[in-house]
Amino acid sequence: MPTHPMPTNPQLRLFVLSGLVLSAVLARLIPHPPNFTPIGALALFSGAVYADRRLAFLLPLAALFVSDVCLGLHVLIPVVYASFMVNVLLGRWLRSRRTILSTAAVTVAGSFQFFLVTNFACWLLWYPHTWAGLTACYVAAIPFFHNTLLGDAVFAVALFGALAIAERGFPSVREPIPAGAAG
Repeated sequence: MPTHPMPTNPQLRLFVLSGLVLSAVLARLIPHPPNFTPIGALALFSGAVYADRRLAFLLPLAALFVSDVCLGLHVLIPVVYASFMVNVLLGRWLRSRRTILSTAAVTVAGSFQFFLVTNFACWLLWYPHTWAGLTACYVAAIPFFHNTLLGDAVFAVALFGALAIAERGFPSVREPIPAGAAG
C-alpha cells in the first residue's frame, strides 16, 4: 500500500516561523546581559528553516536593524551584520542535516566565528596593531564570548525546539516535500 505524505500548509508554517522570529526580535529588546541575544541563533534558524534563501538572509538582517534602531546604531554594524550572514550560511548547511548534534555544533561554530570576526574588527579600530594588542583585545572579549555562546545555545534550543514541537503537534506545519522528492 503506497504511503502518501501528510498534507502541509505553507501559510501556517510561515505564520509559525514568523511568530518565532518576532519573539526573538522582542527578546533582544528586553534587558539582558551583554551579548546574550537571540540574533545569532535566529540567523542559524532562518538559514535552516526558510526554503527561500532571500527570506533566510533578509529576516535576521531586518530583525537586527529594527532592534539596532531601537537600541542604538554603532560603528561595527557592517562587521556584525556580515558575521550574522555567516550564521545564515551555517544554517543553510544545517538545512538538510538537522539533528540535535549538528545543530549544537553549528551553534558553537556560529558563536565562535562571531567572536573571532567582531573582535578582530575591534582590534583594528581600537587596539594597537601589534600581537600584544590583538591578544589584549581577544582576552578582553572572553566574558562576552561566554554570553554569546550561552545566548546562542539558549535561543537555538528555544527556536528549533519550538518549531519541532509545532511540527510534531501539527504535521501540517512541516515543510512541504518538493515534488519528486517523496518516494
